[in-house]
Amino acid sequence: MVFASDLLSELGDQCQVDTTRDWLTVERRVEHEGLSFLTITLSDFGKSFEKSLALGHLSSTSFDSSWKIRSGVPQFLGGFLGLVFDLQTGSLLNEPNVSALRAIRQFSLAFGKIGVDCSDERKTRALNGYIRCEQELRQSDRSFHGNLGVEFDRMARRLWSNLLARVNHRLYVGDFRPKHGPGTTADGLIGNQKFTNRVWTERLEREFPFIENGLASYSQYDELDSVDFLEPGTEIPCEVIMVPKTLKTPRIIAREPTHMQYMQQAIHELFKEEIRADYYGRTFVCYDSQVPNQELAREGSLMGDLATLDLSEASDRVSNEHVRTLLSHNKYLHDGVDACRSRTASIVDKSLGFDTKIRLAKFASMGSALCFPIESIVFATIVFLGIEKSLGHQLSAKDIKSFAGRVRVYGDDIIVPVDYALTVVETLEAYGYKVNHSKSFWTGRFRESCGKDYYGGVDVSIHRVRHMFPSNQKDGSKLASIVALRNHFAADGYSKVVNGLDDFIKKIIPFPKVLAGSPVLGRVDLDGVYDVHKIDRNLQRPLVRGVVVSTRSPINKIDGWDGVLKHFLKRGRDPFMDVEHAIHSGRSLTVDTEFRDASPY
Repeated sequence: MVFASDLLSELGDQCQVDTTRDWLTVERRVEHEGLSFLTITLSDFGKSFEKSLALGHLSSTSFDSSWKIRSGVPQFLGGFLGLVFDLQTGSLLNEPNVSALRAIRQFSLAFGKIGVDCSDERKTRALNGYIRCEQELRQSDRSFHGNLGVEFDRMARRLWSNLLARVNHRLYVGDFRPKHGPGTTADGLIGNQKFTNRVWTERLEREFPFIENGLASYSQYDELDSVDFLEPGTEIPCEVIMVPKTLKTPRIIAREPTHMQYMQQAIHELFKEEIRADYYGRTFVCYDSQVPNQELAREGSLMGDLATLDLSEASDRVSNEHVRTLLSHNKYLHDGVDACRSRTASIVDKSLGFDTKIRLAKFASMGSALCFPIESIVFATIVFLGIEKSLGHQLSAKDIKSFAGRVRVYGDDIIVPVDYALTVVETLEAYGYKVNHSKSFWTGRFRESCGKDYYGGVDVSIHRVRHMFPSNQKDGSKLASIVALRNHFAADGYSKVVNGLDDFIKKIIPFPKVLAGSPVLGRVDLDGVYDVHKIDRNLQRPLVRGVVVSTRSPINKIDGWDGVLKHFLKRGRDPFMDVEHAIHSGRSLTVDTEFRDASPY
């Protein structure tokens, strides 16, 4: 609350707005509603404000009824709103104050992404939504088998035939290497344990024989007797879990079985390499960087010619029927992807009354290594179908190339020309996808994509609180988060906010001046000044004493043939960075802190 007070006060100073009454409203509502006011209600206010920017006027119906409305205009943050809208008519000013616009967004949206556990009621609603999504996909699939499927297949071949053929060929000739992902899996294996895996499926064996992919050498042939080849009815399902996202809803992801993700990673790597090499791929869906999407969002806000669209439940709504059609003309790719796709999902949370296994109509939940590249290609295919529908004729190669720099898909962040936005939205929804209208913009001058927000070409991106503030030095992840937050605000010149955060942090840990890149949790000085507490006599360099966040991978040793397999699967020619990689591996289960000397830069 002290941070929120400092933030609102400093934003008021920047825009010369009196925020006294606004803060009284915040205090009163937090007292009665608790943290949910900051994380949910206030965040919804910010989203309503963004839609008002798109509509060009304030509308009382856009805001929650709990806000005091006078003459159709919210009274909360009224001093800022008056610099953006005409408070008499509610119309957007011809030249709104961009600083005030950013201030409204900064305060109202600052707390909406705090990663905290939500109520059991909201968790239950999220899991029921996951199951309901499956039912809706099955209904949508019925219409896909008609003309929608025919049109999708035609456009997919038009755009991706070369790309998919190259991935298909590399699978055919065996030009791929499996890879274990960094996270946990449905069967509970972590780090080096994954290289000892002796579970495979009959489906995988047909496409990717275990002796060629799961063992280091053919001389291990005798070990095939110890491999558990699972038949379709006995396969390990992916495990649906919830992780904290916001107080409003959890994030639902799925842990894939080790053997499934192992081969998913191999195909993912082929997709990533071939997308870069393909003209349409690198132009429309390449995901090496978010910057192209961000730049197009800036251009769209400045020129008004590009729309930014956002999808809800994007991963969970990619039907397996869409993917099967996409890959249907490339047998080895189609069969390979199908072999490493989990067909069932386990939803177990006995505290909430869930203990079930469902057969999946979706291609994959978030957590599959193939989810992101394939959903991007599917979305781009439908985007061009929408453009084609708007133009009224089939797209030629020349037509498609003309959209370079005007169409871009990065997961569920989509950019299209404004002239085709409505038709693209209609087409996406016809194929069963849900467009998030509160985060999609094609009117007005506000645009957002891939974490960047712009108004009239001006960056109005904000800083968000990602974790609850720490209470002691042992809260390593929370300490790192608040220090990063402090340094972000410092870079933007928020002196009151920064001073308040400094006072708070100094009560928990020593807080020296450092430069960006230092392992020490410290105050990044923009003038290049850093504290020096001693000199390293061996390396003749300065050292600063402070708190360093450390992680320690779990102990799971590997040796013998399994260690050889790990060596063969390593990417690059350099040795392993961690000299103890054969002893410690996998994501750390805890985030610790230690007080020691370290480099200030």
